Amino acid sequence: MPAWPGGNCPGCGETVPASLIHCPTCRALLNDDLDPDSVHIPPFVPLPEIVAMVDVEIAAYQIVCPKCSERLRVHRKYLGEKVSCKHCRAQFELDLANPKLQCIAFFAACPHCGNELRAHMKYAGATVACKHCNGQLHVLGQLV
Repeated sequence: MPAWPGGNCPGCGETVPASLIHCPTCRALLNDDLDPDSVHIPPFVPLPEIVAMVDVEIAAYQIVCPKCSERLRVHRKYLGEKVSCKHCRAQFELDLANPKLQCIAFFAACPHCGNELRAHMKYAGATVACKHCNGQLHVLGQLV
């Protein structure tokens, strides 16, 4: 199909430069080969990996007690509150931004298979696959 050679618009008669598709004045289609019905628009089909992607919230954190160095599992509802170590009874604030508090991992339940996942904190806020069922998950959270 040749490009518009330039000349007078068939709709309004205005002079239109070459290589345009529509007249800038009246918006008339300048090339008869560009019939709007000649373009086939395929139906929208969502990608399967996007449909299967599920948001997952962190359920708990695995941290190291700052006093006795034992590993603890602490529910996320205690973020920002004082907690006690079940081994040495030391109290500390569960603040993941505190550099003295070492957070090793987080726990989340896979909505695809129901199994519990344990992952390193670097995967918080990332898109991951369940190791049990390979289901796609987006972990809601952020790096600490």
